Amino acid sequence: MDIVLGLIKIIALLAAAGILGQWFLAEVKKTKAAGGVWYRPYLSPPGIIIICAILAIPVIAWLIDK
Repeated sequence: MDIVLGLIKIIALLAAAGILGQWFLAEVKKTKAAGGVWYRPYLSPPGIIIICAILAIPVIAWLIDK
C-alpha cells in the first residue's frame, strides 16, 4: 500500500510539473511571437510560480535540516 501511495504522489508531481512547464512554454512562445522582451514570460503566473518554487528549495532544505 505504501508503494502505491508513493507512486501516486510521484505521478501527481510529474503531471503538475508537466502542466506548469507547458503553460510556461506557451507564455514564452506568445512573447516571442509578439516581439516582447526576454524576461516577460518570467513575469507571467507560471513564471512567478517557477521562481517561487526555485527560491523555496533552499528554505525547505534548511527547515528539514533544522
